[in-house]
Amino acid sequence: MPAWTNWVGNQTCEPAELATPASEDEVSALVASASAVRVAGAGHSFTPVVATDGLLLDLSGLGGIRSIDAERRRVVVGPATTIGAFGEPLWAVGLALANQGDIVAQQIAGAVSTATHGSGLQLGCFSSSVRRVRLVTAAGDVVEVGEDDPELLHAAQVSVGMLGVMTELELEVATAYRLRERIEHWSWDEAWEGFDEVAREHRHYSFFWMPSEDSAALYGLASPGESLTDRCHVKIYDEVDPSTPDSDEPHRRVGPAHVIYPMVYEPNFHELEYFVPFERGREALAAMRELMLRSLPASVFPMEVRTVGRDDAFLSHSYQRETVVISVSGTPGTDYWPYLRDVDRLLGEFDARVHWGKLHFLTRDQLYERYPRADDFVEARRRLDPDGVFLNAHLAPLFA
Repeated sequence: MPAWTNWVGNQTCEPAELATPASEDEVSALVASASAVRVAGAGHSFTPVVATDGLLLDLSGLGGIRSIDAERRRVVVGPATTIGAFGEPLWAVGLALANQGDIVAQQIAGAVSTATHGSGLQLGCFSSSVRRVRLVTAAGDVVEVGEDDPELLHAAQVSVGMLGVMTELELEVATAYRLRERIEHWSWDEAWEGFDEVAREHRHYSFFWMPSEDSAALYGLASPGESLTDRCHVKIYDEVDPSTPDSDEPHRRVGPAHVIYPMVYEPNFHELEYFVPFERGREALAAMRELMLRSLPASVFPMEVRTVGRDDAFLSHSYQRETVVISVSGTPGTDYWPYLRDVDRLLGEFDARVHWGKLHFLTRDQLYERYPRADDFVEARRRLDPDGVFLNAHLAPLFA
């Protein structure tokens, strides 16, 4: 059986069986006869959430939009539907995803399961938009979880594939909207001093801070003749009214949201992403800047800073709190682990939660300390999967 590898090549596994079911019935039959199951989405996680030596499911045959209810602003999709596939079909009926991030290649089930997100204090992650999901449980049974069972729905919204195999999702979406882009280079003080106010003033406020002269080039942010050392690549998006024309002007584009959001990345980084309470964000960012300046060259990759609105998913980074997102990366081929462990220790002082698809060092004790509903999630997991069919060596220490 050929090995499976994720998008950046830092996670690999050799499953005993790789299956590509074309229907929910096929998923049920495969799961019912297996003792260990994981699902591979688009492979965009940096953590070993997919790794298994048992059955690995490729759900690429279960993609696509199945129905759209424009009046209720609901869309029903298969689990392998990519983020990019939502744009045009929703736009054609006057709808849009409420928010999204830079990358559009992720499959929706994987994005939901790991609480992938965009940026904006009034906007939740993808998981917060899930209103119904169909799951194939470890016994091969199909369970439909919806708004009539909010506790189980909040467990399923961010489940990292541990409750079952998602075969259908229903999302609440937004009325179609257009965005005006504003991209500028600010000093650290300009981006940091007014962070709280600017984040609340705009729909989307985020930035990359560059600790050294080499940092900007790693994400394609360099400008000829301009030094970006200790400066920030700032992105601000706001909605515009219908009278504002579309524009392709660099750094000042105007257009449909699904056109403005995407950004092209080369997968040449290994990312850690932690979430701290918004009210402690500026303090955490200042501490991170000092740590990164002391840690060069290991800390050469820019620090990305975003915000996310609160939600109710038990394992969400933003459960019942607004958060500041802090993302840093290690350079592939180098020993970046001491640096990332320093970041983990520092942000742990700020009650940091993690992105389940990004590198992290969360322990079981920290899980229960930082996620108020962790015990409720584990209880639901044990009820739906008492034998741990959907666990693996990475997840079992946290959730068994």
